[in-house]
Amino acid sequence: MAVWGARMPAVQQTARLSTPDLAMVLLTAALGMVLGLQVGGRLARPDRLPSLLTTGTVALSACLALLGQCRTLPSLLVAAWAFGAAHGVADVAANAAAVRCQNAAGRPIMSSLHAAYSIGALGGAALAAATAHTPHRTLFLATGLSLAGLALAVTPVTRSLSGTDQPPAQAATQPALSARTLLLLGALAAASLLGEGAAADWAAVHLHSLGASAAVSAAAFALYSAAMAAGRLAGDRLTQAFSAPTIVRAGALLAAAGLTAGVLAATVPLALAGWAALGLGLSITVPCLITAAGLGGPRAVATVAVIGYLGLLAGPALIGAMASLTTLPTALLLPAGLAAAVAALSHRALEHPTP
Repeated sequence: MAVWGARMPAVQQTARLSTPDLAMVLLTAALGMVLGLQVGGRLARPDRLPSLLTTGTVALSACLALLGQCRTLPSLLVAAWAFGAAHGVADVAANAAAVRCQNAAGRPIMSSLHAAYSIGALGGAALAAATAHTPHRTLFLATGLSLAGLALAVTPVTRSLSGTDQPPAQAATQPALSARTLLLLGALAAASLLGEGAAADWAAVHLHSLGASAAVSAAAFALYSAAMAAGRLAGDRLTQAFSAPTIVRAGALLAAAGLTAGVLAATVPLALAGWAALGLGLSITVPCLITAAGLGGPRAVATVAVIGYLGLLAGPALIGAMASLTTLPTALLLPAGLAAAVAALSHRALEHPTP
């Protein structure tokens, strides 16, 4: 995903896409992902998880290689839709498998697994930057084939997922998720992921508006990502020590206060600190929400993921619309306000017992 995003300008130039054309490609990928999340939720029964995880990952890798070979808008639209759909299936499979592994372990490990995603994003972006002079089709092909080969190579390990599950005694005492709780989990995921979308698309613009150089502006999202990865690496230990509701509430308050201060202060150092605080504060939220959704099975995980990704996809556009009507700093108070809402409502959503 990071390799695809980082080399987007090369894709646009090769296919001679206008800005609206590129937006259409990205929207098509997003629509494919929503469909993939729903299909993955329906298919992700415990006995199917190993094959679904391998198939989704191989398909995602193959679609990346295919995207590198596209030279026209129609071909890119088809490949982007398939790429998004494969991403959705792989996302549900990975999170559902992670819930089963965490239940089997009997202790929190979800945050560390999501930290691996953040580290992978940083690694993919670094790879794309290091190969900036390599044609993107070569990079996409090499990355896609390599990751598909790795996914197939670890098939014996993924097959062992069929033997993981929560202990029977624990399963018997866990309450089922109500529709209201499931919707609340999804809404909190959307609020959290809207902050992630804001950081990805608006952090650099915010710093640039304060007079920061291009390098410093780009560092805003890097700081956000690094803080999120660090928070997730420590998240499992903190959750085990203080409970998920407590850690999510404290983190969301940090995110809300940090971004608000960074936006209102209107200075480059405090703005950078504010984006870092947002990443650190929200780092544990989504892993805890996915863990809670896992009590309802793979379909519940898919439901929360679909609602959550709506926030990720719609958030940047919503902030842009608000900025056009008011100012960018005012619009950036939206993710800060939603982080405060997560702090206020997280205890109600996470009241079910977790490992």
